[in-house]
Amino acid sequence: MKYPIYSLMATALLSGNVLAQQKPNIILFLVDDMGWQDTSLPFWKETTELNRIYETPNMERLAKIGVKFTHAYACPISSPSRVSLYTGANAAQHKVTNWTLKKDTSTDREDPVLNFEAWNYNGLCPEPGLEHAFYAKCLPQVLRENGYTTMMVGKAHFGSLDTPAADPLAIGFDYNIAGHAAGAMGSYLGEDNYGNVDDSEHSKIWGVPDLEKYYGSDTFLTEALTREAEGLIDKALDKSNPFFLYMSHYAVHAPFKTDKRFYQKYIDKGLTHREAQYAALLEGMDKSLGDLMDYVQQKGIADNTVIIFMSDNGGYTIGRTDKNFPLSEGKGSLKEGGIREPLIVYYPNVTKPSTINDTPVIIEDFYPTILELAGVSDYQTPQTIDGKSFAAQLKGQEGDKERALFFHYPNNWGERVQTTGAPQSAIVKGDWKLIHYYITGENCLYNLEDDISEKDNLSVRYPDKAKELAKELSDYLKAQHATMPILKATGKFVPYPDGSQVLR
Repeated sequence: MKYPIYSLMATALLSGNVLAQQKPNIILFLVDDMGWQDTSLPFWKETTELNRIYETPNMERLAKIGVKFTHAYACPISSPSRVSLYTGANAAQHKVTNWTLKKDTSTDREDPVLNFEAWNYNGLCPEPGLEHAFYAKCLPQVLRENGYTTMMVGKAHFGSLDTPAADPLAIGFDYNIAGHAAGAMGSYLGEDNYGNVDDSEHSKIWGVPDLEKYYGSDTFLTEALTREAEGLIDKALDKSNPFFLYMSHYAVHAPFKTDKRFYQKYIDKGLTHREAQYAALLEGMDKSLGDLMDYVQQKGIADNTVIIFMSDNGGYTIGRTDKNFPLSEGKGSLKEGGIREPLIVYYPNVTKPSTINDTPVIIEDFYPTILELAGVSDYQTPQTIDGKSFAAQLKGQEGDKERALFFHYPNNWGERVQTTGAPQSAIVKGDWKLIHYYITGENCLYNLEDDISEKDNLSVRYPDKAKELAKELSDYLKAQHATMPILKATGKFVPYPDGSQVLR
């Protein structure tokens, strides 16, 4: 039987659309500066006081249908995490080890003991040739080449001002709303035009772009971004392609503002003004998660949409003591409070409801995992992919519990409390963790199973274990040619954690 050519073409197009829709839509919901305990959903073996204070019913809802990962990690600072997320590279490889802002300008604060080797303070770059930048093929570009509509809403923070990656469209996104070089917002308030208040340099750097329609309104930033994300989902569905949505909230980054929708309930619970602001930011973020879950349901695509929830670094604790309990310290630290994150994944017809998985996961693992979920296996990148896919864990499999995870922060954040913000590196392997502090040269060894608060330094009691982990961490840093601090007194690099010298 013969078919008219236009019928064959129509059949081919229809088949293509059906095949495209067999690939899942993927929503990556990333929160800024949210701690492991900033939720009513416990990620520890016990329900904590913080879990009882905060109200995040939609995180609970997502965990009831998906997998809750209790041992998920990121970098201690925003830009390194986001670069690892979108390149699959560990911070020691990509060398965007501190937060980025202005082109060719380090953000390291002056330190009396150390100078800091030039790192990649221009961020990532989708093309070669830019100095102090990490050249990589980014996740949305690979997804777009494989049939996905790629969209982002919210915070970007991939590249410094006046570099290509300051515009998320340059790294493979088809649509971008509100993402630019800055790592925070001028204001959460529509009444403040989200920080776009005048022609000053401050407004130009920190004012959130693309949201003019909400200027002067009482629309909180979190709500405005959620509405924009829903509009992009509609655009993607019109194209009949699977989509990747990066819902990247500025919440809960400081400076805090009052989200009037939720603030009063936390005042009534007895919280201070600042802590009530923070709790309201969390609940507003959680409402956004629920709104997007509802929206994909309304659109009839919930059964084909993966939802991934994650935070980019630990909770902000400067002036907020013990706000990550039982974890110690917070953002800017390699203690657990600075790097352990809430991770939940829902994959329709794959994840078993209310599953808990304690496989170690780190932020660079998202790159190969998302590509595996999208059915993408044939791709090449100029960068080495350090991450390991955790797609199998979504099916209930246990992963490698003894896999070594590496963290490298050879910088000075600028805010210092205890060891928060100080230059340091760490390795987590099984129950054991070693942190090396470059100013003092001290190695601190902890057993996280027995001491999740990292109060008991076991390096003297278990010297062989400390030596073993220090060498493994040092060997990794050497292999990655990681940037290292420099002693002002001698002009020489500090030793590696095992005491060996930097030879370059």
